[in-house]
Amino acid sequence: MADQISDAILDACLKDDPLSRVACETFVSTGLCIVGGEITTKSVFNAPNIAREVIADIGFTSSDMGYDAKTVGVLNAIQTQSPDIAMGVDTGGAGDQGLMFGYACDETDDLMPLPIQMAHQLARRLSEARRNGELKYLRPDGKTQVSVEYEDGVPVRIDAIVVSTQHADTVTTEKLRKEVRSKVIDAVVPKGMVDKHTAYHINPTGRFVIGGPHGDTGLTGRKIIVDTYGGMGRHGGGAFSGKDPTKVDRSACYAARYIAKNLVAAKLARKVEVQLAYAIGVAEPVSVLVDTFGTSTVSASTLTKIVREHFTLTPKGIIDMLKLRRPVYRKTAAFGHFGRTGDGFTWEKTDKASALKKAAAAV
Repeated sequence: MADQISDAILDACLKDDPLSRVACETFVSTGLCIVGGEITTKSVFNAPNIAREVIADIGFTSSDMGYDAKTVGVLNAIQTQSPDIAMGVDTGGAGDQGLMFGYACDETDDLMPLPIQMAHQLARRLSEARRNGELKYLRPDGKTQVSVEYEDGVPVRIDAIVVSTQHADTVTTEKLRKEVRSKVIDAVVPKGMVDKHTAYHINPTGRFVIGGPHGDTGLTGRKIIVDTYGGMGRHGGGAFSGKDPTKVDRSACYAARYIAKNLVAAKLARKVEVQLAYAIGVAEPVSVLVDTFGTSTVSASTLTKIVREHFTLTPKGIIDMLKLRRPVYRKTAAFGHFGRTGDGFTWEKTDKASALKKAAAAV
């Protein structure tokens, strides 16, 4: 919820001013939503109204759920971007220092690790079953997790599936577990990946009536591993949501995923992790590292060479390459930023795969 509110405010800024500088943070707790951070924009937007719209769209529209978009108190604590930071960004430099990572592997059609792909698909299906009325007793809060067994680096079976979902007080645990298993889990998980030893944990505590911000305080950027690869790839530590694309915390991670995915799509490696490092105010990355975990068909030096030749990795270059100055960010804040389809997910394209394959062969 906090991520979606921050990204909805970012989208509102970019809609009328593509050059907006946004670093928006959101905090949600019982009866309260605080929106803060640093924003410099020509756009006119109403942060409290945006926050209420997102909360309502997620589904918290009644006090019975412990959180209500109509009555929640919204505090606006937004200020302008620091001139010290702006000074470096204005010249085309990175908005911060740090390490950014991207990852891809050939485990799935989306070139994502199977555990996080399955977890996101379960979460999406859980939301669909609630929104379309199949399981009317479901409430907006929910979490999913999938444990996969590997042999020689290849996923062979699903060992455990965890689904925890908020629900109305009227439904029994037995009914919920039976219907979530049949209408959510069985509808998503491939039958060939589960067996009689697969463990199913559906609302393992037995009761999940109190949820959302009333049950657990939320903060922008708290779930960064869920946003990326479920821990399969490294993470530099920076969150994505609420940040405009001059922040390499976000844009460089998208670029790294774009590079990694195209290298795997080109069949130059079965799995790839790309690390980019930046210094604040400096445009070019101070480091570009490609790790294929021993799965590459060409040398590491060849991969690094063709990456530098085919991808412009300055903040401006990334923004232009991936068309990042558009209001496309709120939809990234649920169900993961990677392994997605749609116009906004430009970093998921594999349009450079053939060029990379040809370049590698020519080295």
